[in-house]
Amino acid sequence: MEIDLPPVSRALTALTLTALLAVGIPFAAAQDQTAPAAPAGAAAPAGMEAGEWRSWSSLIRPSKYGNDFRHYDFVNPDAPKGGRLNLQAAGTFDSFNPFPVRGTPAAGFAAFGGGIAYDTLMDQALDEPGVSHGLIAEAMRYPADFSSVTFRLDPAAKFHDGQPITAEDVVWTFQTVTRLSPLYANYYHNVTGAEVTGEREVTFRFNQTGNRELPNIMGDLVVLPKHFWEGTDAQGAKRDIDNPTLEIPVGSGPYRVKAYQPGSTITWERVPDYWAASKGPRVGRYNYDEIRYTYFRDQSAGWEAFKRGGFADYRSENSAGRWAQGYDFPAFRDGRVKKEAFPSETGEPMQGFVMNTRRDKFADPRTRQALTLVYNFEEMNRSLFYGQYKRTTSYFQGTELASSGLPSEAELKILEPLRGEVPPEVFTTPFTLPDYSDPAAERTYLRQAFELLTQAGWKRQGSQLVNAKGEPFRIEFLAADPSSSRVIDPFANQLKRLGIETSTRIVDASQYQALTNNFEYDIVTDVMAQSLSPGNEQRDFWSSAAANQPGSRNAAGIRNPAVDAIIEKIIYAPDRDSLVAATHALDRVLLWNFYVVPQYHNPSIWLAWWDKFGMPATRPAYAGIDPFSWWVKGEVAVNTPEDQAAAGAPDPATAPAIPPQRP
Repeated sequence: MEIDLPPVSRALTALTLTALLAVGIPFAAAQDQTAPAAPAGAAAPAGMEAGEWRSWSSLIRPSKYGNDFRHYDFVNPDAPKGGRLNLQAAGTFDSFNPFPVRGTPAAGFAAFGGGIAYDTLMDQALDEPGVSHGLIAEAMRYPADFSSVTFRLDPAAKFHDGQPITAEDVVWTFQTVTRLSPLYANYYHNVTGAEVTGEREVTFRFNQTGNRELPNIMGDLVVLPKHFWEGTDAQGAKRDIDNPTLEIPVGSGPYRVKAYQPGSTITWERVPDYWAASKGPRVGRYNYDEIRYTYFRDQSAGWEAFKRGGFADYRSENSAGRWAQGYDFPAFRDGRVKKEAFPSETGEPMQGFVMNTRRDKFADPRTRQALTLVYNFEEMNRSLFYGQYKRTTSYFQGTELASSGLPSEAELKILEPLRGEVPPEVFTTPFTLPDYSDPAAERTYLRQAFELLTQAGWKRQGSQLVNAKGEPFRIEFLAADPSSSRVIDPFANQLKRLGIETSTRIVDASQYQALTNNFEYDIVTDVMAQSLSPGNEQRDFWSSAAANQPGSRNAAGIRNPAVDAIIEKIIYAPDRDSLVAATHALDRVLLWNFYVVPQYHNPSIWLAWWDKFGMPATRPAYAGIDPFSWWVKGEVAVNTPEDQAAAGAPDPATAPAIPPQRP
């Protein structure tokens, strides 16, 4: 079975957009005093007045719920509790501590957002972009110049052991996670520190003014129990948050670990006295008594497990071939399994082959453009994807943030000072990707690609393309699933026609994480999801400082002063129009530098599920779906003799996972 998309659930992307946004500047640099002052006319986040206590924040428009947020419009507030949600995960795990770079966290834990184990100060909305609602913090406020933000904690907030969540916990957590995690250290690059400023109040101070996003994103901070991590375990040994551990931690979220088999399964149980069960972001959600994750070696094994039932109750489908023809098994034919395409308003993430510019062979943009020219999307879409995908042409596809045509006057004000530092085509030529709809186009694009490679210093020597030193041009594709080769091979074959040697290296999930964290690859397929309100996280994706920061999202190794300058324009945009213009400018510069060979996107969320769920009548417009707002209406029969015979594969329960490994 082909895997058209990397093993990332697009359906859940909208729920965790900010969790993908890390920035790559060492936290020690937070004392930088060169940040610009507040721009003239800087406005507060939508619908908020400086100094006013609010139970929500927004970067785009006022929340439709205001301060009286009782529950989301799309949920069933009286949804019944009970039953088990079965999910699957790929690879293995060896830690219940997601914060250090070392180790592979178990499913359900997440460094950013807390997963289902920990709560955050504020909770990102599922049905409104750029909006967060109070969770651990019952309210927030900030001064007119955005130089700080203060959160007032909910007196009811507590950890699973009954201890209250205190302002001291917040300060300790901030200091700890920014020390351990590149994600937090760089996301909060401009935060100089946190301090207790009242009995239940914490204030974060910034090294700059005018950054409208900073008060909002501070609400994304997870809060950990200081007393647990500074205590001792059952054997009397002092705990060490700096290292992986399989000791079950004390959390604060809706679930806690009930049982696990290292590297194989983990079962979570709903916390019966969960402190936030009656708060707006949680009402009608987290209805399952248990959530059980089973690990499988790869996506193919996971698919077989889904067909049998009992191992995964729903899946976000990432294969066009499967979606078109694969759902022909007994449980689907008799209605026990259903599928549907759901719309989403999140836009589409850039997915593509990312070239590692830290390596000399990809340093010249003409080389990168040549590789982009030989990618034949039209043929792949016809022969592999049943014509169901669309070509991705922007890093902000499907949103008002995507550039098109030539730069507007507002964009030119940003780009003109950078003339000479950005590709000249940015000013003169609308960006387009090669179109192979005409079969004769292949010869044209191969010729253009070879001319660009020649200009970049490559030459043909026999059947090989070599550089000035006579070294052959070799490319290794790194992937974490054997099925990836089905998508890589057509592109690799085109490269071979130019004299480029190619190979594909398939590794397990833990190795893949370790290698990508340290940028040890030629080309990887990456998904660069964006929110509708880009800001500080753009440093992690594209900035020079992030290029060599292990664990950053700058997979391409971009070190471009012009990109750095435009990122700052985004961060300090005084209003929505300015933000859109700056994002358009960034999009153009990234595209014309050819850091990524853009692939494709699915304009819908393809979801399949066993018919055991009750679902709300409406869905969250922004996220598209919210499986945590479903409930179990009754189990359905799985693993019938007919199912087993039709599946024709070994029972995945016999050996679903691989042994735990450390990177």
